[in-house]
Amino acid sequence: MNRKMVYLLNPIAGTGNKSYIKDIIIKRTTEQAIPFELLSTSPDGDYRFLEEKIKNDNVTDIIIVGGDGSISQVAGSLRHTGVRFGIIPCGSGNGLALTAGIPRSPDKALDIIFEGKSGFIDSFYINNRFSCMLSGIGFDAQVAHEFAKQPERGLWTYMRVTAKNFFNARPRSFQLTVNGNSISTKAFFISIANSNQFGNQFTIAPRASLTDGMLDIVVVQKMSKLQVLWSVLQQMRYGNVNEDMFSKNKILYFHTKELEIDNPGLAPLHIDGDPAETAGHFTVGVVPSAFKLIQPSKMITSFSPSVS
Repeated sequence: MNRKMVYLLNPIAGTGNKSYIKDIIIKRTTEQAIPFELLSTSPDGDYRFLEEKIKNDNVTDIIIVGGDGSISQVAGSLRHTGVRFGIIPCGSGNGLALTAGIPRSPDKALDIIFEGKSGFIDSFYINNRFSCMLSGIGFDAQVAHEFAKQPERGLWTYMRVTAKNFFNARPRSFQLTVNGNSISTKAFFISIANSNQFGNQFTIAPRASLTDGMLDIVVVQKMSKLQVLWSVLQQMRYGNVNEDMFSKNKILYFHTKELEIDNPGLAPLHIDGDPAETAGHFTVGVVPSAFKLIQPSKMITSFSPSVS
């Protein structure tokens, strides 16, 4: 297969200077004798300008050098073109890359990209907004909105913003409708997960799969702040889940292909870690085999329905 790559580098993703990553990309891709271009990501998230280039220049691979938000925007814009997507993770969380077994090291991520094995992964839409990994309503979205305003990025900034908002968090009213069943609840947040984690190996949906054609829904219901902390940490550490949306347990966990969420208090929304405009009602639906992701061979063998 004759390959041609376009690297899209997000200059503000994560922390630190990205010039060294650019140098590694240029050196190693040149050594592979693969034609390539290196461009910056689009601040407005619109990548339609690349459609003509993909078609006319026979681009086979789009490589995102950034975090989950950049991946979501690029894949959402260009998945219909049939290109394969690769990741060199350098965001603050890198949830999709870590779930797919892609290492943080630019050199090791490039090894996987040059090997060129890919498989389809699922995604989903929330009110016609594309999401490739995990979206949420409530507390975690509030954190995402405030994190986006910080002059410095990275894990420590995220933890500081999370801690600050945790003490001010309050449960919100929601109504969920799934397969004709409804539940009204007050919850600190609702996670809609295609991958199993927020990022940085903080697992929130331990049974989530990128390729099962289902979404994992996690509802952290009203409880004391101490209970919230303990319950979420237990779920992250041990993967204990209760798959009964009508259970009296404080954390609800269930699988579905689609759902409706009423959000009368207009709790905030994030999509793949990026702040997004909220709404009073959300319609959510999975998109099976939404796009091809370049991944380690062992990950494709274990859970991907298509290899190329």
